[in-house]
Amino acid sequence: MCPYLDFLKEENMSMFTDLYELTMCASYFDNNQFRPATFDLFVRRLPENRGYLLFAGLEQVLCFLESAKFTDTHLAYLEKQGFNNNFLNYLKDFRFSGDVWAMPEGTVAFPCEPLIRVTAPIIEAQLIETFLLNTINLQTMIATKASRVVHAAAGRSVIEFGLRREHGIDAGMKVARSSYIAGCQGTSNVLAGYEHGIPIFGTMAHSFVMSFEKEIDAFRAFTRTFPDKSTLLVDTYNDIAGAEKATVIAKELENRDHKLRGVRLDSGDIAGTSQKVRAFLDKKGLGYVRIFASGDLDEYRIAELLAKGAKIDSFGVGTKMGTSADKPYIDVIYKLSEILDAKDFFLPVMKLSEGKNTLPGRKQVFRFSN
Repeated sequence: MCPYLDFLKEENMSMFTDLYELTMCASYFDNNQFRPATFDLFVRRLPENRGYLLFAGLEQVLCFLESAKFTDTHLAYLEKQGFNNNFLNYLKDFRFSGDVWAMPEGTVAFPCEPLIRVTAPIIEAQLIETFLLNTINLQTMIATKASRVVHAAAGRSVIEFGLRREHGIDAGMKVARSSYIAGCQGTSNVLAGYEHGIPIFGTMAHSFVMSFEKEIDAFRAFTRTFPDKSTLLVDTYNDIAGAEKATVIAKELENRDHKLRGVRLDSGDIAGTSQKVRAFLDKKGLGYVRIFASGDLDEYRIAELLAKGAKIDSFGVGTKMGTSADKPYIDVIYKLSEILDAKDFFLPVMKLSEGKNTLPGRKQVFRFSN
């Protein structure tokens, strides 16, 4: 197996951390600091152009907490970094023993609400910080973006199409999962379908059409292989001419007791073209053939297309959703809120830094509606 693919293997999850987490934990250990403490994972403020967050990533967090451990190979590496043997022996037996409270994935969240609350010996609660922040930041960011796209589609199906442009292999898997939680009906990512059971979808590329001498020959070849699952890309040369050829193929399929699934528009005046293609298909008695749109879509573009009366049944949304292009980060933080004092009482603590103050004490989230 190639060692440079950078998949995060389960046996290495405990090493997926910032150095300062380990140095703080080493100091906690040397000073016999194992007191229980509570940390809140939350967002101080919403990103620009966001009215809410959609929480995602909890399953991966719980998997990490249940299985994180340090191997002899890990400990040998850490010894070379200057950590002492007593601390390394502690890490050798490390297993997370704390309590976790969290919102269910897919829950709408707002600033200062704990998405996750961890109560554990402070050395354990500190050690897991980086993994939690990394995991929740990406998946909540993408789930939030995807939910906006799904809302803009107004009941039309949205398929996550961004794998080839998402920020790495690991991100591609998490984007597919988070988008599905947010309401997308599926993904183009085959591995995500295999691992998570997410429905997978695909059409064809312009290169497939261009590899044949005639556009209609490409359509015939593809539908011969997939007679009931074909969505034909009709804009390689001329979208209206391509749609006309697609109707010929659809009628040929009907004669063989099959049905064309759809046609795809990927460029040009998608709103206007979709209206013409819909009218053309309906005139030919092909009202069941769906029109699928793709090409630099996001919630703003989808809303614009629908406002123009676009006749689109499904959207394939890639780069701008898979990278949350208009807001590619959210400031998820993980802060100490209480710690057991010398009298065995939990002492609320808070940060007072200007602009970065925190609320003290253990918290719970309640929702009330009118």
